Amino acid sequence: MTRGPREPMPGRYPVTFGEVELLKDFDRPSGWVLSKDGVPQSYVDLEDPTFLDFEYVRLMADVIDVIPDGALSCVHVGGGACTLPRYVAATRPGSRQIVIEPDGLLVDLVREQLNLKSVPKTKVRVQGGREATEGIWDASTDLFILDAFSGATMPVELATAEYMGDIARVLRPTGTLLINTADGKGLAFARRLVATVRGTFRHVALLAEPGVMRGRRFGNLIVAASPSPLPVDPLSRRAAGGLTQARCVYGDALTNFVAGAPPIRDGDPVLAPVPPPAVFG
Repeated sequence: MTRGPREPMPGRYPVTFGEVELLKDFDRPSGWVLSKDGVPQSYVDLEDPTFLDFEYVRLMADVIDVIPDGALSCVHVGGGACTLPRYVAATRPGSRQIVIEPDGLLVDLVREQLNLKSVPKTKVRVQGGREATEGIWDASTDLFILDAFSGATMPVELATAEYMGDIARVLRPTGTLLINTADGKGLAFARRLVATVRGTFRHVALLAEPGVMRGRRFGNLIVAASPSPLPVDPLSRRAAGGLTQARCVYGDALTNFVAGAPPIRDGDPVLAPVPPPAVFG
């Protein structure tokens, strides 16, 4: 008799960089939240990997869904509970994926408690984002997802022009880069990040809930970029028709959004924005 995966155990677990908490979703029997320092990091439904609870993850999935059909070669910088690797495996059968996550104990926890072994053709590298990206072959990747946070902030070293250049090296000519970042009033960091991405990639779009896009509240913004034209019309329709009714900004509107902000370079004294306590309270 073959045993199925064991039921995850809710609770607090020590990891390499602190402690995480595994919480059961009582509204969905197979839903689980991975939280760190009171900040929800990942949501996974172990029975339905296409169920995406977080708004910003749904926006990233909108971008993935408008990429031409077929299996993808994917790199994910930032592992968490591997929500999007599970989504890609379910919606793009045959995809080959590399997940880069520096916290080895977190990787072990996700393997043991959240059945990471069930995700086919997915390898995990326990390394930092920049170090691991250097080891990826040129022009080998269809989709590069950058969703790495230290607590609730994006590491600045993953937002620089130098790192964008290395990502461009590993992307195929038709490949897509997806970045999750977060910002609040004034959107100073988001403007500089978009300026940085535009310095490397010819085609760039920004997606966010309207209140976040206007800088009225702290929240997530998704940057999509490619050496080739992005399918902005279907992407705009999908984003606007979703639960978040998000905006997709590109072209001249994105130039206006950047408003002359300078790119981020290695060594620049840039602080990633920290959310106000009320965001997760």
